[in-house]
Amino acid sequence: MILDQINQPNDIKKIAPKDYDMLAAEIRDFLLQKISVTGGHLASNLGAVELTMALHLAFDLPEDKLIWDVGHQSYTHKLLTGRKKDFDEIRCFGGISGFPNRNESRFDAFNTGHSSTSISAGLGLAQARDLLGQDHYVVSIIGDGSLTGGMAYEALNNASQMKKNFIIVLNDNNMSISENIGGVSRMMNSLRTAPGYNGLKENVSTALSRIPSVGEGLVRRISNTKSSLKQLFIPGMFFENMGLTYLGPVDGHDINQMIHAFHDAKRLNRTVVVHVMTHKGQGYAPAENNPEAFHGVGSFVLETGKAVKKTSRTYTDVFSQVFCAMAKKDSRLVGITAAMPEGTGLKLFHHLYPERFFDVGIAEEHAVTFAAGLAAGGLKPYVCVYSSFLQRAYDQMIHDVCLQNLNVTFCIDRAGLVGSDGETHQGLFDLSYLQTIPNMNIFAPKNCYELADILRFSAEFQGPLAIRYPRGTAYEGLKEFREPIQYGKSEVLYEEQEIAILAVGSMVETACAVRDVLKAEGYNVTLVNVRFIRPMDQALLERLALTHRIFITMEENVHSGGFGEHVDAFCAEQELPVQMINIAIPNMYVEHGSVDKLKHVISIDAEGALRQIHNALAGRSEE
Repeated sequence: MILDQINQPNDIKKIAPKDYDMLAAEIRDFLLQKISVTGGHLASNLGAVELTMALHLAFDLPEDKLIWDVGHQSYTHKLLTGRKKDFDEIRCFGGISGFPNRNESRFDAFNTGHSSTSISAGLGLAQARDLLGQDHYVVSIIGDGSLTGGMAYEALNNASQMKKNFIIVLNDNNMSISENIGGVSRMMNSLRTAPGYNGLKENVSTALSRIPSVGEGLVRRISNTKSSLKQLFIPGMFFENMGLTYLGPVDGHDINQMIHAFHDAKRLNRTVVVHVMTHKGQGYAPAENNPEAFHGVGSFVLETGKAVKKTSRTYTDVFSQVFCAMAKKDSRLVGITAAMPEGTGLKLFHHLYPERFFDVGIAEEHAVTFAAGLAAGGLKPYVCVYSSFLQRAYDQMIHDVCLQNLNVTFCIDRAGLVGSDGETHQGLFDLSYLQTIPNMNIFAPKNCYELADILRFSAEFQGPLAIRYPRGTAYEGLKEFREPIQYGKSEVLYEEQEIAILAVGSMVETACAVRDVLKAEGYNVTLVNVRFIRPMDQALLERLALTHRIFITMEENVHSGGFGEHVDAFCAEQELPVQMINIAIPNMYVEHGSVDKLKHVISIDAEGALRQIHNALAGRSEE
């Protein structure tokens, strides 16, 4: 196999051009074999194989820098940079990440995970190169989906001012901006990148402008005519009009064609957009036919594309079913997603109520202010978003929603640890940043039934409301505890004296296990399902402080700014005579791995929580 020759970085440069296509096929087979076992991002990686090969052949890594937008399509890049042997544990704890990571390899020039950042980062790297007098190429690779994010256009606008080389590769697998593929585009690209062309163009313009009386007008008329002709023949006039040089479209599965385009781009001292056309899921029929379903996958049967095990009902499923039932009764309800209809559970809503469904693209900032406008207009918008992506719209939550106390509900999926997607996707900060915002109300359900109840409660609630729930299987335990939701009130599941555990959302299940052990050790333990993090049930805390000497808070959020820290502050302000023990995620970025493994490593599973509690009771600090 040709792939056997790829073991060290830049080994691809030793491969004969006649073998490129065979190597691409072998890389696809390798990725399919590995991802079908470990899970991961499949369709995007299958579509980017030849593109990645061409980049590695046209540029000299790691001196030249590649920045992958989002980064989920970087598997072939990892394979070609000496990490082929590590794919058995990709996205597993202690293994390689599913995204570029500077700590993992010097060939990963910039960490990515969220969308629309690559052009800004690449532009910064290019400007740093120029100011430091260095000589290398910087290439940002961005997908058409990421161009729905406003940050990308801010960066493109800035990049138009570049006087040195900076290359942007548009990996287009869906857009229709590339009608004119073929001879005319190739001819124009060759002409515009020919060594003498740009200098000739400038010299002619200068000479014509010096003609007395008519020179300036002649240059303008020729320029206008040239632009009109370009509009007919060049599909990239959007970029040209921004002051960027456009090359393409280029077949993203023709390695030699892409290599030539990249060499053309390297000759220009300005920002160049190379438009590459690829197909998501290329080479694997199930992914080609349904790329959305194969965007991120668990383990699956390679021959059929079917999941190895049937997934149980998730919190996302519960949200989807309940929200659609609510929308049937209430025409004010609208659903908003930032390019994640399936991941956030809005796909069924889209099917049933298309006129009330809004996919705004990868644009969380716009999504939140758009929701604010809908609310101001009399509707009841639900912004359905992952925790790690909502943090991108922090200003909009403050300025556009909460300042006006508008009726916007945030359904925050993937709150807490998400597992194998790693540090860029863990939802560890939402309780901290949301609690800083006046008028924001925050609720975390303990199980699937409580998620359904708070959603129904939200329909008539007045003001901003954030509902946070975790990724994965919806907890169905504690069904017998289902007190009606009261605004700002917690739910006492078991009341005794001495120790009170105050557990937030997903940590209630863990708290039950902790309570059982403490009870067996002879302690009397109250267990509280916090429900409302904001407003905090202060009256309950004051009452419990009369009969308890220890408060234990448990949350799947960083300690800094989290629920426990706010309870600490309240108890100190009120001089409540209780010892505080906070079980929370340390103030750190948490790497990839299974959720159970990560909880164990950072000591927020039952075993780790008990260890922290025993140490605190004994006056010892956690090592």
